[in-house]
Amino acid sequence: MYTHQRISADEALKIVQHVIHEARHIQKEVAVAVSGPEGEPLAFLRMDGASPAASRIARNKAYTAAIDRKDTKLMGEFMNDNDRPPAFWGDNGITGFGGGVTVRSKGIVVGGIGVSGLSEAEDERIAYAAIVAVYGKDHNND
Repeated sequence: MYTHQRISADEALKIVQHVIHEARHIQKEVAVAVSGPEGEPLAFLRMDGASPAASRIARNKAYTAAIDRKDTKLMGEFMNDNDRPPAFWGDNGITGFGGGVTVRSKGIVVGGIGVSGLSEAEDERIAYAAIVAVYGKDHNND
């Protein structure tokens, strides 16, 4: 029988809460999404004042990180370096904007986090901070 790991519902909520905490700390508003390893949505929140566009972008970042099994920043670099726009994949949910990160356990992708509303680098920083807060600093490296 094949079994697989994924972010739990409780972990997804903790990730969202930590992202919101980080955004409030810097007095900014973001949208945050958490997906399971197949890209299915587990949790989502758009802070009051965050752009409506940030909602879709955060969900697409979480989805892309999960199903492509790499951070969206790397996906964007691949797209640019190889002249492969998002439409190349035939999937409207694919994005190359930075700020979508994978969550791994023992090297296996168990989900994705997408943060949107700030610079791509800041979105990514906050997503990684949430992983550390929920799973510990060595989680993605175990």
